[in-house]
Amino acid sequence: MWYTLRINLLLFIVLLSWVCSSVTASVSYDGRAIIINGRRRILFSGSIHYPRSTPEMWPDLIQKAKDGGLDVIQTYVFWNGHEPSPGNYYFEGRYDLVRFIKLVHEAGLFVHLRIGPYICAEWNFGGFPVWLKYVPGIAFRTDNKPFKVAMRGFTEKIVNMMKSEKLFESQGGPIIMSQIENEFGPVEWEIGAPGKAYTKWAAKMAVGLNTGVPWIMCKQEDAPDPIIDTCNGFYCEGFTPNKNYKPKMWTEAWTGWYTEFGGSVPYRPVEDLAYSVARFLQNNGSFVNYYMYHGGTNFGRTGGGFIATSYDYDAPIDEYGLLREPKWGHLRDLHKAIKQCEPALVSSYATLTWLGKNLEAHVFKSESGPCAAFLSNYDPESSAKVTFENVQYDLPPWSVSILPDCKNVVFNTARIKANGSPMKMTPVSDGALSWESYNEETVSADDGDTLAMDGLWEQVNVTRDASDYLWYLTNVNIEADEGFLKNGQDPVLTVMSAGHALLVFINGQLSGTVYGGLDHPKLTYSGSVKLGAGINKISLLSVAVGLPNVGVHFETWNAGVLGPVTMKGLNEGTRDLTSQKWAYKVGLKGEALSLHTVSGSSSVEWVEGSLLAQKQPLTWYKTTFNAPEGNDPLALDMNSMGKGLVWINGENIGRHWPGYTAHGSCSSCSYAGIYNEKKCRSNCGEASQRWYHVPQSWLNPTGNLLVVFEEWGGDPTGISLVRRTQTN
Repeated sequence: MWYTLRINLLLFIVLLSWVCSSVTASVSYDGRAIIINGRRRILFSGSIHYPRSTPEMWPDLIQKAKDGGLDVIQTYVFWNGHEPSPGNYYFEGRYDLVRFIKLVHEAGLFVHLRIGPYICAEWNFGGFPVWLKYVPGIAFRTDNKPFKVAMRGFTEKIVNMMKSEKLFESQGGPIIMSQIENEFGPVEWEIGAPGKAYTKWAAKMAVGLNTGVPWIMCKQEDAPDPIIDTCNGFYCEGFTPNKNYKPKMWTEAWTGWYTEFGGSVPYRPVEDLAYSVARFLQNNGSFVNYYMYHGGTNFGRTGGGFIATSYDYDAPIDEYGLLREPKWGHLRDLHKAIKQCEPALVSSYATLTWLGKNLEAHVFKSESGPCAAFLSNYDPESSAKVTFENVQYDLPPWSVSILPDCKNVVFNTARIKANGSPMKMTPVSDGALSWESYNEETVSADDGDTLAMDGLWEQVNVTRDASDYLWYLTNVNIEADEGFLKNGQDPVLTVMSAGHALLVFINGQLSGTVYGGLDHPKLTYSGSVKLGAGINKISLLSVAVGLPNVGVHFETWNAGVLGPVTMKGLNEGTRDLTSQKWAYKVGLKGEALSLHTVSGSSSVEWVEGSLLAQKQPLTWYKTTFNAPEGNDPLALDMNSMGKGLVWINGENIGRHWPGYTAHGSCSSCSYAGIYNEKKCRSNCGEASQRWYHVPQSWLNPTGNLLVVFEEWGGDPTGISLVRRTQTN
């Protein structure tokens, strides 16, 4: 009997050990599949960034992703939102990461957590907090001790938070995978040995955190084991991981592209997107993530340099949370077709057969019997008839047909069955808004609350990104015998700036404006200026439009007026103003007074009616309105304005810049043929962004305060509240 009890006890211990090991190793992989609790999977994922929508929107976005056939929600972790100052953490509101992940879990989906903590993401400073730039001795993303200490600290903070909430799949939670770093491979290649050392350190550090789930590095060909290297791009069918026992993963299948202020709006035909996904899967892919599945909004000042407030990305769920049809529906149908193929895909590798020029058959056949086939026509112009297994099939140009049983076509990437549903913006018919205005004061070097220093200082070093705005202030003395005072040939002021926009005031009057762009952030102002005998006040308002989010050692990049600053046409010839005494003032008076809030707006005298300022630079506007009935997504039509910022009930909607007309070519666009971000564009000759998302959850039933700061000069009476709806 003792022998029997002992055997039973040993069996129990072995069984308990097996159960425990299966829990701690519940997510694994091989060269053909992601394996979750023993089930081999082909996974579809979609990027939804929690700060780019509101918590009230999250459940609906997640459910629509699930209804669209996704298994996983992918998100970055936004360091600068979570640690705005060293050691002071914020995980509330739109930054409530735990709440977001738990909602995904409740919906029955998995999570891919891209901790980074560098994220790029067209997000301000690539997700790094600005204070990180000023840690002594720091150099970003390289074998640098101060950076590694800070990076490890934040990564551990997030991992420990996830562990404490039992959110890793190994703990019964939804997180099946994490990412360390982000698209570092090209940077490593450029900086060499320090980059390679940093890659090895980052991988070892991440694995040592013992999350119980795999880690990945995207665009990192030398990702050290057991880190999985993955692909980002418009097409990834030719990608192979650096070891044959790692799954073939596509972490960013770009559904469109971002919009920049001054640029036309990109879009990507769904036929091509579906084609690229099908090609990836027919070439033994195991995991596809759509970047973005819902792009959302760069609320406040969160957009990177010159990135528009809208981060719509032509995603299957649009910026406002509505389904973009037929893109969403066509991808849903693709996912259904692939799920029918899954038993064959996860248990075999493709056998390739050429059916003719630009024609292929990829066949998956498992030992147990399931068979699936992909018939492909790579020709961008001509359809084709192919014979496969003694049956003839018609293949449109640039398409893939999917046969889950190797006989019947259930989906073709170029044949859309989902109904299209165009969007429209309809003004809310509650009458015109009643506006009041307040003029921002032009600052001069003589003001008492300025900081005086010799020479020109870099903008972010002074502002620490607390504001988009920095005043550069100096005085110029003009003698009474200057020749230009008599001959009428005004001197020319030339200002060299590292960007991003500049307003030049002479003795309190606007003299000129100049601005750059994403591909040319640096700028030069050169123009004649009206000066008089005696002291003349030069006030330069330098404006940042988001900080850089990508590039080698982007922490070294500068903004603001760095000079030289010269005055040409004086008796002495050209006077260099660069090294003389300059005074500085961070931000605007209206910002300091919090004019965007109810209490702050009551601290100054506003004017209205015939005294309302129109088309004047540096002007604040306010109005109130009642929330319209219904639950349709809302936006502000800002087309009558130039550039500035918008708030509703104290919440910063973002930067508006409809005055920056979109450049580029907007000719007709075929889905067929290689796609890139410049191929299919809209809005040429119009505002890069006209409409600005107003989340319903930010509104009160009545008395909503709308405040606009206008840099350039615009007509606020042209602003209107609109509904975004889908036409039938």
